[in-house]
Amino acid sequence: MTDPATIRVLLADDQPLVRTGLRMILGTEPDLEVVGEAADGRAAIDACAELAPDVVLMDVRMPGVDGIEATRAVTALPDPPRVLVLTTFDLDEVVYDALRAGASGFLLKDAPEERLVTAIRVVAEGGSLFAPSVTRRLIAEFSQRAPRSTVDLGALTEREQEVLRLVARGRSNAEIAGELFVSENTVKTHVARVLMKLGVRDRVQAVVLAYESGLVRPAT
Repeated sequence: MTDPATIRVLLADDQPLVRTGLRMILGTEPDLEVVGEAADGRAAIDACAELAPDVVLMDVRMPGVDGIEATRAVTALPDPPRVLVLTTFDLDEVVYDALRAGASGFLLKDAPEERLVTAIRVVAEGGSLFAPSVTRRLIAEFSQRAPRSTVDLGALTEREQEVLRLVARGRSNAEIAGELFVSENTVKTHVARVLMKLGVRDRVQAVVLAYESGLVRPAT
């Protein structure tokens, strides 16, 4: 029987060698279990419905149904898994679309093993994670491309809106705490309330809404 604390992972990549490498890396971690593999997006969707993984490592470019469409489909499932996008190129133009589709993080395939393992744990716990090399560019991409949304941020207090602005600027909880002169636990509480009031699953989706609503605008 699987330990309740074990994070169940599905590997979705069209390259068998990549899947084998990922399986070997994750197999050394006692709290991670690879429960299945998929060679394309359609297979990933079916596997998620059948195996109920906690996290999907999702390649973006796969034959047939690509990683973006697969991400959109699996995050729409009841009790959906978290999706961590893996790709070769840090300037991949489809990363923005993958995040809008519901992905909770983005990591390069050449990231160190320990960073991959950490990313899976962070995403599984409801956090979000981005490759450091793309965080600033990704935020800039949100700034320039995000369409205006009719989402109402009126339910957020002034402090919660301030916290959301800083989250959307790529600040960590520790950085926000230092900037606002509050404890990190206080920031975590504010972030949790923002997510609840906006009806979103994680920080990534909150960032999308922050830009789409116009709360955060491109830096001049």
